[in-house]
This record gives sequence, structure tokens and C-alpha cells, in this order.
Amino acid sequence: MGEAYFYHLTRRPLEAALPQLLEASLARGWRVAVRGREAARLDWLDEKLWLGPEEKFLPHGRAGGPHDARQPVLLTTGREAPNGAACLMAVDGAEVAPEEVTALERVCILFDGNDEAAVQHARGQWAALTKAGCRAQYWSEESGRWEKKAER
Repeated sequence: MGEAYFYHLTRRPLEAALPQLLEASLARGWRVAVRGREAARLDWLDEKLWLGPEEKFLPHGRAGGPHDARQPVLLTTGREAPNGAACLMAVDGAEVAPEEVTALERVCILFDGNDEAAVQHARGQWAALTKAGCRAQYWSEESGRWEKKAER
């Protein structure tokens, strides 16, 4: 049974925090699906990942290509993960079902702490997932590094 990790972004934007979390997931041997709500936003994120430092290149692709199954990191708006992801990272308020948390090794929900609507949405996700019996952890970077602040 997996767990849901909630990452409250307060110091860095998504495009800076996501690569660190992707690196850690890949180091565990996990394939990752990054789920967003809007294709244009994932296109933007795809470009940011391509433009990262060469020594920290993260192999990835956008869903819908001929090699989806081979992608270590697949950016998608859909629920399916043709790359066999063990980890799902939900960004920009993308929905996560309790069944996904239990089926995967880990689900990461990243939300912008400077956006009150995003914070409220993440609180709702926390309540729904924990009520469904999913294990969850809340992580904050308020101090400048990731610290676990709550667990249920």
C-alpha cells in the first residue's frame, strides 16, 4: 500500500521543486507519471525540464508519443500511465483517487503555498484521501529544506 505525500511549495516554484523530487524517485528505481490538468501547462513544464542543467538532465516525455512506455518520466493529463509508473506526481490541482494511492508506491501532491485556492484544494485532497484510509504525510519547505510536519 502506497502513501500520499503532500508538498507545500512556499520557497520555490514548481519548476524548481519538481526536478528534485523526480530525481529522488528515479533514484529509487521508480518510473513516474506527472499529472497536470492542462496540456499547455504541461507543455510549459516539459520545456522547463528540457532546459535544466545538462548534468541533471531528467529523461522524460509528453504522453501521446510513440515511446510512452519507455519514458522514465511521463507528463500527462490523463489517468492512465503507459510507462508503468510506480509514482504519481499531481501538480496544479490534478485529482488523485484513493485507489491510485493504494495501487502505487507513492503519490506526491505538489501545491503552491502562495495560492490560497491551491492550498484549499490540497486540504480537501488530504481530507478525502485520509478519510478513505490512505496513509498521508505533509511536507513543508518553509524552513528552506523539506520537513515532515504531519502524518496520518
